[in-house]
Amino acid sequence: MHNLVTSAINQIIDDLRNRQSNDGSWRFCFETGTLTDAYTIILLRSLEQPDSEWLIERLTARILSKQEANGAWNLFTDQNDGHLSSTAESFFALLYSGHVKPDAPHMKRARKFIKARGGLAKTGPFTRAMLALNGQISWPKLFNVPIETILLPRTSLISIYDIVGYSRVHLVAVLTSANMKYSRQNTRTPNLRDLLTERKTENEWENDQSRSILTIIQNEVSKLIDTPKRLRKTAFEQAEQHMLKRIEPDGLYYSYITSTFFMIYAFLALGYKKDHPVIQNAVNGIKNQVCLTTSHSHIEFATSTVWDTALISHALQQSGVPASDPLIKTANAYLLSRQHTLYGDWSFNNPNTVPGGWGFSDINTFLPDVDDTTAALRAIKRTVREHTMYRPVWSRGADWILSMQNKDGGWGAFEKDTDKKRITLVPFPEAGRVLIDPSTADLTGRALEFLSKDANLLSPHPAIDRAVNWLEQNQETDGSWYGRWGVCYIYGTWAALTGLDAAGFSQNRPSVKKAVDWLTSIQNEDGGWGESCVSDTRNTYMPLGSSTLSQTAWAVDALTATHKKPADAVRRGVNYLVSNLNRNDWTTTYPTGAALPGDFYIYYHSYNYIWPLLALSNFRNKFDS
Repeated sequence: MHNLVTSAINQIIDDLRNRQSNDGSWRFCFETGTLTDAYTIILLRSLEQPDSEWLIERLTARILSKQEANGAWNLFTDQNDGHLSSTAESFFALLYSGHVKPDAPHMKRARKFIKARGGLAKTGPFTRAMLALNGQISWPKLFNVPIETILLPRTSLISIYDIVGYSRVHLVAVLTSANMKYSRQNTRTPNLRDLLTERKTENEWENDQSRSILTIIQNEVSKLIDTPKRLRKTAFEQAEQHMLKRIEPDGLYYSYITSTFFMIYAFLALGYKKDHPVIQNAVNGIKNQVCLTTSHSHIEFATSTVWDTALISHALQQSGVPASDPLIKTANAYLLSRQHTLYGDWSFNNPNTVPGGWGFSDINTFLPDVDDTTAALRAIKRTVREHTMYRPVWSRGADWILSMQNKDGGWGAFEKDTDKKRITLVPFPEAGRVLIDPSTADLTGRALEFLSKDANLLSPHPAIDRAVNWLEQNQETDGSWYGRWGVCYIYGTWAALTGLDAAGFSQNRPSVKKAVDWLTSIQNEDGGWGESCVSDTRNTYMPLGSSTLSQTAWAVDALTATHKKPADAVRRGVNYLVSNLNRNDWTTTYPTGAALPGDFYIYYHSYNYIWPLLALSNFRNKFDS
C-alpha cells in the first residue's frame, strides 16, 4: 500500500505544482448554483450596461446547462423536487438575457414548475427582494421594518448588530430600497405577473413570536429622540455610510456578489446615478468574478483564494514538501501579504484585540474568520519557525483566534458571541443558522486542533478545556457532530475528532469512541463515504448513496487520527482514495461545502486535491512511513 499511497500523493503534488499562480496562490473556481449568474444577468440588463453581451451570453449558457428535465433548477444532484427560488431566479434571468425564446418548451416547463410550487410569493426572502427591485412583485411585508432600526444602539433590546455581518450587510441594503419602495424597469424587463398565484402576499410577521419582535423594534425606534422626518433622513444617511465603509478595494460590498447586487440597487434608490463611480466599480468587481467551471463561465459568489492557498500549502507540507521549496515559499509569501490590519465588524464584540486574522477571499481586508485564520497559521508555521521576523505575524494571528472564543467555549465563524436567541424569532427561514453566528462543531474542532497541535496549548488550559466541554456537550445522540460549513455530519465529526485527538483525548474517551463507531458504521461498501446535502435541512445524517473524494478523505483523516493502528475501515478508505483520484463523474462535482441550509451549497474545485492529499499524507506519516 505504501507505493500506491506515495504514487497518489506525488500525483496530487505534481498537479498542484502545475496549477499554482504566479503570485503563489491557487485560484480554483468557487462554484455554486445559478444564483450569481442569474443576478449578474439581471443587474447588467437593469443597468443597460454596454459591452456586457459576451458575459451575458456565457452566463446564459451555464444557466441553461443546469436546467433539469422537469424545468426546474436544483442545488445538488439528488435534490429531486427542484429548488423554487433558483428556478424563479434562473427563469427571470433567461428571459431578461434576450437569448432564449419565452415560449420554448424548456421555458414552459420552468413556468409550470414555478406555478405548481406556489408561484413567486413562495420564493425565499431575498429572491422576492430581487423580484421587487425589478418590478415583478410588490415589496414583501417581511421587509416592512423601519429603516430607523439601523439607528438603534447595540445596547437596545434588539439591534441590527445582533445579526451576523454577512446577513446584516444584505439586510441594510435591502431595507434601504424597501423603505423607499424602490424598483426599476426598462423596455427589456420581462413581466412575470402571471406567476403571482396569490392575490395577497403573505405577511411573515403574523405569528405571535414574530409580531413581538416587530413590536420591540417599533418601540425601540420610538425612543429615539428626533423628529420623524429628520430621524428617517439620518437613518438613510447611516445606511449609506454603512455600505460605503464596507466596500473592498475591488468594488465589492463585503466581498460577496449578492450583497453587492443589493447595494447597487440601494444606492440607486438613494439617488445615485447608474454611472456613479461607486456603482461602476461594483459592477466591474462583479464582472471580475468570472471563473471557468469544467465547461462554462460562472460568477463566483466570492473567491476562495486565501482558503484554498492556506489549505493547499499546509497539505503539501504534510506530504513532505519542505517550507524551503519555491512552491511553499511563494504560497506563504502570498498568505503573509493577506493578514489583516484593519478593524472590521468582528471587533464589535471583541474591541480590545489587535487585528491579526485572515479572510476567505483574495481581496478581503476587514472580514477575517476563524477558519481561514487557523488554516493560514498552519500553513506558515514552518516559515515562521525558520524566519524570526514573522513571529509577530504568528502572535497576532494566534492571539486573535484565542480572543474569538465564545463565552460558551466554542467558536463561531466571523464574530464573537453573536448568538442572541431573540433574533432567531425574525421570520427568516433557518434564522438560527442564518442570522446569528453561534459556536459550531467544525469551527470549534479545527480551532481546538490548531491551538493544541500548532500553538502547543495543552490541557489543562482554560481555552482548551472549555472547547472540549463544548464539543462533548454538543455531540449528537448517535455520536456525530453537525458541521455548519460543510456537508455535514461527516464534516463536523471529522473536525471534532481531529480536534479532540490533538488535545490528547484517545479512542478510550467515550465521546471519541462513540463518534468513531458512528463514522465506521456509515462507511460505504466501496470503502468510501458520502453524505447528501439533504442532511442540512433534515437535521440528521442522510446517505448520498455514493462516495465522494472529499467526504471520504475527512472520514479517513478522522479515523487515522483516532487509531493507534490502521483499522480495516481506514485501509478501505485509503484504497478508495488512491483508486478514485482520477474519477470524473457527478460524485466528483457534488457540492460538499455549505453556506445557507437548504439554499446555498458549494462545489470547491480545490477539494478533490486538498483533502485526499491531507488524508493520505497523514495516513502515511502515521502508519506507512
